[in-house]
Amino acid sequence: MSNALTLARPYARAAFSLARDNGRLPSWSSLFAFAAAVANDERARSLLGHPSLSEDDKLGLLLPPGDADPNFRQFLSLLAENGRLALLPEIAALFEALRNEEEQTLKVTLTSAVAIDDAEASRISDSLAKRFGKSIQMQCKVDPELIAGAVIDAGEVVIDGSVRGKLRRLEAALAQ
Repeated sequence: MSNALTLARPYARAAFSLARDNGRLPSWSSLFAFAAAVANDERARSLLGHPSLSEDDKLGLLLPPGDADPNFRQFLSLLAENGRLALLPEIAALFEALRNEEEQTLKVTLTSAVAIDDAEASRISDSLAKRFGKSIQMQCKVDPELIAGAVIDAGEVVIDGSVRGKLRRLEAALAQ
């Protein structure tokens, strides 16, 4: 995994610079999401690695229907020439991280025991924006196994305010 990230990093940086310089960050994010999803599919992965499949056919699999950005197509072509199409998921993830850093955005997943309303989600988002000094893109999920409370996953910071988490911490403390 770390080897794949090491190999993917220069490609992600180059793609990010090209997309940023052309004002195409949002569209490249969408294109990368599509290409990475295809590259992650087991059936597509075996096709992409097949030596008899032409480069155009490989690109046809990785590009969404319609007119794709010619620079993105050329980028994928470069990956194909260098035998790096398998790195697309890592490149896409690194590209998104660079974009979030550039746009001062933090992706947060809020998992709660019960569904929360929009007002509460907005209040939590505002609080996180103040704490981290970034705009927040929040995704809400429901997990009844939390019993009560919520878990906020903000990348490197996880705030576990769930009853399940408190029970685990109590169990660990009693086991010592």
